[in-house]
Amino acid sequence: MEDPRVVLTLDAGGTNFSFSAIQGGRRLGEAVHLPAQPRDLDRCLDTLVEGFQRLLDSVPAPPVALSFAFPGPADFVRGIIGDCNNLPAFRGGVPLGPFLANRFGLPVFLNNDGDLFVHGEALAGLLPETNALLEGAGTPLRYRNLFGVTLGTGFGAGLVHAGRLYLGDNGSGLEIWALRSKRQPQLPAEEAVSIRGLRRAYADAARIPFEASPEPRVLAAIARAEAPGDRPAALEAFRAFGEEAGNAIAEAVTLLDTLVVIGGGISAAHRLFMPALLAELNGHLGTAGGQRCGRTGLRAFDLEDPAGRAAFLRGEARMVKVPRSTRELPYDPFKRTAVGISRLGTALAVGLGAYAFALDHLDQG
Repeated sequence: MEDPRVVLTLDAGGTNFSFSAIQGGRRLGEAVHLPAQPRDLDRCLDTLVEGFQRLLDSVPAPPVALSFAFPGPADFVRGIIGDCNNLPAFRGGVPLGPFLANRFGLPVFLNNDGDLFVHGEALAGLLPETNALLEGAGTPLRYRNLFGVTLGTGFGAGLVHAGRLYLGDNGSGLEIWALRSKRQPQLPAEEAVSIRGLRRAYADAARIPFEASPEPRVLAAIARAEAPGDRPAALEAFRAFGEEAGNAIAEAVTLLDTLVVIGGGISAAHRLFMPALLAELNGHLGTAGGQRCGRTGLRAFDLEDPAGRAAFLRGEARMVKVPRSTRELPYDPFKRTAVGISRLGTALAVGLGAYAFALDHLDQG
């Protein structure tokens, strides 16, 4: 992405805002981190202005746009933020995009973090890396699509289809958080696939109050026997987390037939939940006649596991002959997908996705 234009980006969480300037697909200098002020609208707006102004004062060329991830629900096309759980100051509807456009005199583009995360990974992360590995392995299989999920405060998702970000007609595509929980179908999946869900699973297994359950980083250390705590309960919490995440991802993969990339803070503990996640993707369903069929129609592999990656790349490639000719074609009948962890890091992937999203819209007029 050797484009000389500069775009100012933001990854907006409920606790902190992280501002970056991006040019040619690369971050310029260090990111600016500021507290979000989620409950006070005036202070939050002041924080947004301060963060973008600090970038504006440091970049080598005038920026062409502001483009960033912001929690929903929102009318992202018009830049209106709705009733955010993480940022309650915006409840009732706040036209944040027009506010910033007026303040800085630049076009402003907003989207959610799941969409922008997968956009960045499709451009310069897991998708091109995987296709390069497949080419090197000599298999004809290539992927044009990438499905991404973020595991953190919430459970977000996005899809890039044939190089284009899928948005949906209401800006509400790929709302994976709202799929039913496997273990508690009266609840959305996000109640289990989130920081609070992981903490609650540990609290239940350890038989302690939720308030006494530690954060994911500590839970991971307990599960790895690197910190004091109830290790069996921590291992069970991550197993249950992986089962719930895998169930939701399996629903998406069944419809989308795509690679999967995982980001967000909890992805750092992927070795603890990935086995259960893959077990869901590779699970089976029963028929009324007593037969068994694959959950997704695909075999899923873990790209972080050397043996799994090798089996995924190897496939069943062979040459087949065109009837009544001497011509041969490569053929790989093995239908498969793979799950990998963010290659760029979530924040950079979101920033790169926001950068590309802005340039795409500017180029389209």
